[in-house]
Amino acid sequence: QVQLVESGGGLVQAGGSLRLSCAASGLTFSNYHMAWFRQGSGEEREFVAAIPWSGGNTYYADSVKGRFTISRDNAKNTVYLQMNSLKPEDTAVYYCAADDSIKLVTTYRLYDIWGQGTQVTVSS
Repeated sequence: QVQLVESGGGLVQAGGSLRLSCAASGLTFSNYHMAWFRQGSGEEREFVAAIPWSGGNTYYADSVKGRFTISRDNAKNTVYLQMNSLKPEDTAVYYCAADDSIKLVTTYRLYDIWGQGTQVTVSS
């Protein structure tokens, strides 16, 4: 059974930090590109960050560049999102997703393996 389980969300004040984790099971993790998306209330799901299966070049939405860092540990089947200098507009449910296409993509519709999401709330 393929499963992605996110953790690490919570309530934090603006300027604070959180580290999200996503543990994968039931798949060969090192074969998958991994990404984080987020969805605010009443909004469409949007791309946040992505990392290829090899852990090479990473990709970020302009809104989080310089504040968020995606990383992965293939030995632990886990992908992380370190979020610093959080802003109220970062408030959303954060989802991790996996894709085994040849080319890493940042469009959420092209990912078919998803976690259940973890809530991040940033107070002003």
